[in-house]
Amino acid sequence: MVVENGDSVKVDYEGKFEDGSVFDTSKHGDHSHPLEFEVGAGKVVKGFDTAVLGMKEGEEKEFTLKPEEAYGERREELKQEVSRDKLPKEPEPQVGMTLVMSTPEGHQMPVQIAAVEKDKVVLDMNHPLAGKTLIFKITLVSVEKKK
Repeated sequence: MVVENGDSVKVDYEGKFEDGSVFDTSKHGDHSHPLEFEVGAGKVVKGFDTAVLGMKEGEEKEFTLKPEEAYGERREELKQEVSRDKLPKEPEPQVGMTLVMSTPEGHQMPVQIAAVEKDKVVLDMNHPLAGKTLIFKITLVSVEKKK
């Protein structure tokens, strides 16, 4: 049985950068937590969704996603200056620190501090993997056909 749009799948994966460093995996020691999603429903990045199409249970595959197939290019307009008095007093803001902000709709979103100045900080709202080429090695653990 091959994977088609609308099927529910479980996938073990390892994601690496071009330098070979691993940024995420579904296996942690003896434990595996496969990624579960409905193919074609937009729950994972476009390139990952496309890569599982046509796979069979137990099949392994390695593929590379350019930024436009994954989290997009970095966008400068997603950086924003914020007065330091808008941030919590503790901990002291540092470049690279991640904060969680709420959108007006109530969704939570991680943002990274890109710069710290005396009276302001620059927040970067790009996804941490934006602008990066990603290499995935996946194994299709199971397929549940759409009903």
